[in-house]
Formats: sequence, C-alpha cells, structure tokens
Amino acid sequence: MATRIDRRFAKLKNEGRAGLVAYIMAGDPDPGTSWTILEGLPAAGVDVIELGMCFTDPMADGPVIQVAGQRALRAGMTLRKMLDMVRRFRRDDDETPIVLMGYYNPIYAYGNEAFLREAREAGLDGLIIVDLPPEEDGELCIPALGTGLNWIRLATPTTDDRRLPAVLENTSGFLYYVSVTGITGAKGADAEVVARAVSRLRARTPLPVAVGFGIKTPEQAAAIARVAEAAVVGSAFCQKVADGLDGDGRAKPGCAGEVLDLARALSQGVRGARR
Repeated sequence: MATRIDRRFAKLKNEGRAGLVAYIMAGDPDPGTSWTILEGLPAAGVDVIELGMCFTDPMADGPVIQVAGQRALRAGMTLRKMLDMVRRFRRDDDETPIVLMGYYNPIYAYGNEAFLREAREAGLDGLIIVDLPPEEDGELCIPALGTGLNWIRLATPTTDDRRLPAVLENTSGFLYYVSVTGITGAKGADAEVVARAVSRLRARTPLPVAVGFGIKTPEQAAAIARVAEAAVVGSAFCQKVADGLDGDGRAKPGCAGEVLDLARALSQGVRGARR
C-alpha cells in the first residue's frame, strides 16, 4: 500500500520537479512558535517535513542543530509532545508527509511497541533513526515497516559497494544521501560530486534520492534539485530560528514568519530548477 511519502514523490515526478524537504526541531524555541512554523511549512512550499526529536547526545548533528535541541529540551519538549504536534497537524493536513528524525534512546525509553502504535495513530509517516545500523534492523526497523511506517536510511560518500546493499535492504520511502562527510551544517555540497553519487545510487535502487547536509541557500537547493529527487535543508532553518530570538532567548514576534519566508525562498529555488 502506498504511503504518504510514496504518493508525494509520485506527485513530484508527475510534475517534473524535485521536492523540498525541511527539517525543523520540534519545540524550538518554544511550543507555540514551533507549532506556527510546522503548521505553515506546507503553504510555504515544503513537500516533506522532517521533525527533529531533541536528544541530549546528538552525535550526528552540528552545533546549530545541537543548540536547537537544547532550546527544545529547555522548553519542555518530549517525544509524547512531539507526537501530539503530529496529531494536531493531521487535523487539517492529511497529505504532507512527516518524518521523525532523531536517535533511538528516546524511543527505547518510551517503549518500542507503544511508540510505533502511537506514531501511526498520530499520523507519522516515516522514521530516520541515525544511530541504528542495518545490523540492528530487528530492533525497530522491521517492526516499524510492519506497521506501515517508512524506514528511511542514510547513505554517505563513504558507503561503498560492499556496504550499500545492507543500507538499501529495508529502506523505503526515499534514500537520504548525506552529501558531505561529517556533521550537519559543517560545509557545503558540491553539486557535480553529488550528481555522480546520485547516479550511482539510482543504478542500485528505484527509491527517490533526497540530498541533504550543506544546503543553505535557494541557489544551493536549486543545484541539488537538478540532480536529485529532493533537497533537504535543516541547519539553515534552525539558524533562522536562532536569529529570531531576543537577548533572553525568547522568540521575537517575527521569528516564525522569517523561518517560513526562508522556506518560500528555498521552495522557489527548487521549483525553478530545470532537470
């Protein structure tokens, strides 16, 4: 059965364009502002939403997303509250896919069975759990697939031909290609290098390829949109939130609007790219 993610990428293919995937940290900088951003992303041109789950030890994240997670933790964000955000979002939007991106520890503490049941009930569509390798698929991946959730895996520049089959085996929805080595937001992506990598991946899987890490501007997003099925932007959104805070760390009145303005600009870049 086709998932929301499958339907969205099929729609993008029919429209002859790439998509924009936006990562935001749930609860950053406070529940109200975070909700305003989440609610406004589809109208701003975002095709798929990655909702970050704050965690105390975010090993794959750069400083911008780490600080965003710390703000969300201070604001009281929890996994249960994040699922409540998804549930609330689904009251008015039954089409835009939402993917949870984060680490396994909060899910393990919540209880895998309870989490998967409540995630599906809330309207979540997929999971990106960066610290669960293919060797641990029996832990959460296989049960998640059994409930109808997509399991989205990361491939990197160091994923060689020996490792790639294991990465692809239980991946669904789309493949997330990390365009640079290292942590999020560290350096920019080279579109020519990415194009070669995406061609290699397409030869091994029919899944759409979304490219992330190092994409911050509409021009960079457009360059990726010409060679992949989607461009993923995360650190730039979290930085825009940080830029919209006052000296006490509270959101200024225009904070959410500035984040959504960035989404609109990135979407225009992606939609204007010729493939």
